[in-house]
Formats: sequence, structure tokens, C-alpha cells
Amino acid sequence: MAKNTQTPATDRATVIYTALWHAIIEQALQPGAKLPEDAIGEKFGASRTIVRAALGRLAAEGLVELRRNRGAAVATPSWNDARDIFDVRIGLERLVMTRLAGHLTREQVKALKAHVDAEEDARDSNTPLSIRLATAFHIKLAEMTGNPVLARYVSEVASRCGLILALYARPHSSDCAVSEHREIIAALAAGDAAQAIKLMDHHLDAVADRALITAHPAKERDIQDILAPYAADAVVKKARRK
Repeated sequence: MAKNTQTPATDRATVIYTALWHAIIEQALQPGAKLPEDAIGEKFGASRTIVRAALGRLAAEGLVELRRNRGAAVATPSWNDARDIFDVRIGLERLVMTRLAGHLTREQVKALKAHVDAEEDARDSNTPLSIRLATAFHIKLAEMTGNPVLARYVSEVASRCGLILALYARPHSSDCAVSEHREIIAALAAGDAAQAIKLMDHHLDAVADRALITAHPAKERDIQDILAPYAADAVVKKARRK
């Protein structure tokens, strides 16, 4: 009997979800960009039902808007919501600092340092990847608390902050992100919760202060062209797992 290589629908939906999440966080897909189910399905070789499941997951996280009779689009946060979202994020990440200070294992510290090394490597050569890794650093910290609820909320607000910055912010400063992330790791490893909170507050305030009131004009690009590298990356990762 031939080996069944069919990918389960849930796995296919996860691949599409991950690719779209990466494209949104890297600002390849801008706020307001349309997300047609047929075009996405064609690029990933998936049915509209599977694409719809991925879009629904992104909508639950506030990254996608499911518009009645108009299809899905990347969410467009209002300026009035921006400060509230950053305030919530600061509160959540203070809790992460409190939970992690003095409790990180050597392996976790090593993993965090390796992540920041990757941020530094991407700083000059791949700005979109640098942006995504900067967001992923905060999500990784939250996941290390072992609290899935906290990790989910941090992931959601960090991702929403990415949308806000795509709309309203001055250019991403990866130099600041790398140095500040290293300082946060050092404070956590030393068990200094107060210093870790101070550093995180300063870091997130600096990110929020980059936001501007004037929205950036959206760039018109074909969604299949945008998603092509993400679909190719998914194929490579699938081949590696076999």
C-alpha cells in the first residue's frame, strides 16, 4: 500500500495561519489588505474551507477582520485603540517579568540569547524578519512562564501592536530592540524583577513613542506575489519534517 502523504486539514490550516501571521507581522501584508480565500487557497493548494479556518483563527486574535459580504482583510486598528492596546501590553509584560525573574533555566537563557543573536543577524540584511523576530522575542518570554493564558494574551497584543506600528509608526529600530532585549535577558537571569520591569517598560514605551498620528498609505500588491515566499518556506519546512 502506498504511503499516505496527505496533510490533515488541521495541519494545512496551521501552515496557512503561520504563513499569514508571518506576512502580517513582517508587514508584507499591510493593514486593510484583502485576503481572498480563493487566491490564498490556490497558493497553498488548499480548499476555501481550510483557508477559512486559518482566517478565523487570525480573526480571533485580532489580526484579521471578517467582513460580511466583503471577505476578509488584515485588521486596521484605530488610532484611538492604539494607546489602550499598548497599555494592556505593558501590564501583561510586567507580569511576565515578575514570573520569569530568577526562574529561567540555563537552557532558557541560552535559547533567548540565541534568538537575539538571530535578531542581530537579520538587522542589516532582512528588515521584515528582524521585525518578526523582535515580536517573537516577547512571545517566547511569555511562553517560558508556563502560563498558556498569559502567553496567548501577550501573543495577541504583541501582534496587534505590530499592526499599529505598520500603520502609524516611524521605521523600526532594530538596533534598539537588540540591545534592549539583551539587557532584559541579563536582568531576568540575575533575578532582578524590578530592573527587568523597568527595562521592559522603557522598551515598550520607546516602541509606542514611535507611533505617529498620520497613517501610512497602503502599497498595492498582488496577494499571491506577497505570499509566494511564505508558501515556499512552508514547503521546505514540510520536506524537512519527512
